[in-house]
Amino acid sequence: MSLIEKIAEQLKGISDTPLLDARFFCAYYQNKPSEAKIADFIQRRSAGEPVSKIIHQKGFWKRDFYVSKFVLDPRPDSETLIEAVKECFPDVTKAYRALDIGTGSGCLILSLCDEYRQLQGIGIDVSTEALAVARQNDAENKIVFKEKNFYTDDFGDLGQFDILISNPPYIPTADIEKLEKSVRLFDPFIALDGGKDGLNAYRRLSHILKKCCHSKSMVFFEIGQGQAEAVCSMMHNENWRFVKSYRDLGGITRVLVFSV
Repeated sequence: MSLIEKIAEQLKGISDTPLLDARFFCAYYQNKPSEAKIADFIQRRSAGEPVSKIIHQKGFWKRDFYVSKFVLDPRPDSETLIEAVKECFPDVTKAYRALDIGTGSGCLILSLCDEYRQLQGIGIDVSTEALAVARQNDAENKIVFKEKNFYTDDFGDLGQFDILISNPPYIPTADIEKLEKSVRLFDPFIALDGGKDGLNAYRRLSHILKKCCHSKSMVFFEIGQGQAEAVCSMMHNENWRFVKSYRDLGGITRVLVFSV
């Protein structure tokens, strides 16, 4: 029995994907984890901690990102946002200006950098710890990461952007306790909590984002399941024009696009 199989055997009943977990863990340590590392891994998985938080690494789009307890784990569904931007801005040679609101690990804006080599980007977040993670992921210092709260009046001093993206907190507060343990206990509450109806961030952004837009700017929102109609309604009330929606791998409407 291989080391991966031995670890997977210990994960049975603990994880729904024991073999996959074991493969990620062993690959991170180049198939040479110590006995102490293996024991720690099993113990932490038993507590519900996701593999990504244990090895501080999660794959997204075309590369791996450093993650910690201070940032939301990148999800495959969020790659829908990258695909949406690429379709709406097909010329990858242009030096677009992009703003990532609630950047977290920086996975969205940095993935756009990998597609648009001339991109000039700013990623903002209220969490200094999250910004430290994002900067660690930006080894080439392509992006300016700033501590900024979009609920404050000085939000508009960032200038104007061609591409504005956001995966804001969108879980209704009361629903957070129903989430899987791996999310509820190991992703930061601030990155999950969208207020009573889950729509607080969109409500605020629909009102203030035009400060950062010009006539050809486009806004890309990731949303939760079943939130499309409500978000479209509040954007319509603020005189935004709906452009298009995009579905994720599960067929759920995941990204909404708006223009001025």
